[in-house]
Amino acid sequence: MTSTTPTAAEPDLARVELLIGGMTCASCAARVEKKLNRMDGVTATVNYATEKARITHPPTTEVADLIATVVRTGYTAEEPAPPPEPTDETPSPEGGGGADTDDPELSALRERLVVSVLLAAPVVLLAMVPALQFDNWQWLSLTLAAPVVVWGGLPFHRAAWTNVRHGAATMDTLVSLGTLAAFGWSLWALFFGDAGMPGMRHGFDLTVSRADGASMIYLEAAAGVTAFLLLGRWLEARSKRRAGAALRALMELGAKDVAVLRDGREVRIPVARLAVGDRFVVRPGEKVATDGTVVEGASAVDASLLTGESVPVDVGVGDAVTGATVNAGGRLVVEATRIGADTQLARMARLVEDAQGGKAEVQRLADRVSGIFVPVVLLIAVATFAGWLGATGDTVAAFTAAVAVLIIACPCALGLATPTALMVGTGRGAQLGILIKGPEVLESTRRVDTVVLDKTGTVTTGRMTLHEVYAADGTDEEELLRLAGAVEHASEHPVARAIAAGAEMGVPPLERSREWGRVGPLPGVEGFTNLPGRGVRGRVEGREVAVGRLYDALPPEVSRARDEAERDGRTAVVVGWDGEARGIVSVADAVRGTSAEAVAELRRLGLRPVLLTGDNRRVAESVARAVGIDEVIAEVLPEDKVAAVERLRAEGRTVAMVGDGVNDAAALATADLGLAMGTGTDAAIEAGDLTLVRGDLRVAADAIRLSRRTLSTIKGNLVWAFGYNVAALPLAAAGMLNPMIAGAAMAFSSVFVVSNSLRLRAFR
Repeated sequence: MTSTTPTAAEPDLARVELLIGGMTCASCAARVEKKLNRMDGVTATVNYATEKARITHPPTTEVADLIATVVRTGYTAEEPAPPPEPTDETPSPEGGGGADTDDPELSALRERLVVSVLLAAPVVLLAMVPALQFDNWQWLSLTLAAPVVVWGGLPFHRAAWTNVRHGAATMDTLVSLGTLAAFGWSLWALFFGDAGMPGMRHGFDLTVSRADGASMIYLEAAAGVTAFLLLGRWLEARSKRRAGAALRALMELGAKDVAVLRDGREVRIPVARLAVGDRFVVRPGEKVATDGTVVEGASAVDASLLTGESVPVDVGVGDAVTGATVNAGGRLVVEATRIGADTQLARMARLVEDAQGGKAEVQRLADRVSGIFVPVVLLIAVATFAGWLGATGDTVAAFTAAVAVLIIACPCALGLATPTALMVGTGRGAQLGILIKGPEVLESTRRVDTVVLDKTGTVTTGRMTLHEVYAADGTDEEELLRLAGAVEHASEHPVARAIAAGAEMGVPPLERSREWGRVGPLPGVEGFTNLPGRGVRGRVEGREVAVGRLYDALPPEVSRARDEAERDGRTAVVVGWDGEARGIVSVADAVRGTSAEAVAELRRLGLRPVLLTGDNRRVAESVARAVGIDEVIAEVLPEDKVAAVERLRAEGRTVAMVGDGVNDAAALATADLGLAMGTGTDAAIEAGDLTLVRGDLRVAADAIRLSRRTLSTIKGNLVWAFGYNVAALPLAAAGMLNPMIAGAAMAFSSVFVVSNSLRLRAFR
């Protein structure tokens, strides 16, 4: 498992994130990363898709020095600007979600693409369809192609020149060399050869063709390739924007302003001015402004935008609510407990962004390949030209093959394969309440074969719940529960609260076919007495009611019912009145209604479930039976949970651990894959690799499925990207590809990889 905290060996390292500008391919990212990592004590990861560098550096290294290193490499760098303070005018996330006009860079690229396509289309048609060629058609082609190659291809030429000045070569070097070579050859043929003569005609071939070099022009290749590559870059940029949309939407979910209570009056202020301890009002339909605790009112809260949970959750006084959830019912007054970067929403966004900025091992290999690929391709292009020229003596064929090699080989798809899949996968996970901490986690989900489930708070609710009512002959069960609930209602003991709540609300017993209806409202109690360690008593409706261990002698059937309940690990209390024991009420930590379904889903994923708990074996085995788990590790002290996980790993198993408590944090960190329930403690969430925002074990299966799907998408992308370049280079060198077709194929490769990643948005 990968830790996100500094190790003991490097306690004083600082971290910074820089926005990198001017990168056009994976080779650019590799160059920036290489230069930064050459600085003393600096460790940097540069992500081409997110255009960010995540840097760990000694405190003595100034951020300005890091930026200067990037600038000397030929790119721009700056620290991200702080988010703007929310105001009433801040646009809602629903408005203008994906238009190109939202992004000036994307809009400018689109304008360049449209002009280039309009000008290049006639040039390509004239070259490909001899019937359209009229006297002096070649000069019209030159007039139309020149702006495309010079102005349309300017981003490629500018980047290539920057790289040349810094002694480097990237994808832009290949594109610029290829298109300018084709354009330059055409100029020579038109002005100094025979191609400019009136009446000149020539056909179009998908492969290398042999002809008199002085009469051949490649304007359609120069203009067509430029237009195709601009189309590919625009589609890539737009797709990358869509891929990051989930994170942007997550960050924009929060409320913009809030009605704070000041001296009994409501004052509306921007959310950024909220302070811990402030009390604010949330009306029906409004978003909860920040994390807090309900101090007044009751309602249902819709958390679907944040957790993916479709059913609103009932909340009342004392319940915690999360910022960005929507109040679906009554008026609430909430006391703020967390603000700003400490809120669950901000932490979720931070986790998602951290994951998107990381690199899996497979991507590191791709980056290394991209870094040396361009120089190798330049050598192959020179060798192709020399080989064709030496073998055939045909300069035109040699030139055409070399240009095709330059254009087909661009390694864009390699640089996009992992980041785009990660961006979409982690973004989709955030929408479903699944936070993936980093790309390294994905490899672990593929290998896991055993899943260890903590019982309390994970498989069970972690709260005492009324389980069963047993009444002796001649006593009514509902009356027994009503009188017991009335007395227990005056007590603060967890068992008492469970009995009182069960009596008021009604419960479905887990092991009986009949349900108890609601027996409340409960009658009042007089003369209430709490006997520590033994129980409670009081007068209800003229009867002296006692609940607990207050009876020395029990009727045989009541004694049997109590012993049976305790054998099954439940807490049983005897209920009686007027000096006679009338029955028992038992409570237990209730199994979550979705746990059995979750365990079945984990089994379908090929995982072997194990229940781990500190409770006694009877309780553990009862819960395990209820959810379909065969293997139980019980009566384990908190500090021994790590040993239990290590023992399973020593048996050769790859272990995932699901937990929610402080006592689970070490075991989560020890396991090969840690899944922390988001309803649990901060310690558990920090220790986990995956955080499940909802307290629903089914999300664990969803998280593993999504992680595996994301990993398989990354691998599919890389297989395509590697396979494409490996297969295409020999075809181009062998003269089997026209340069324009090569340009279209290269652009398609990048678009294919990004489109394949976008399929993860449909994950359910």
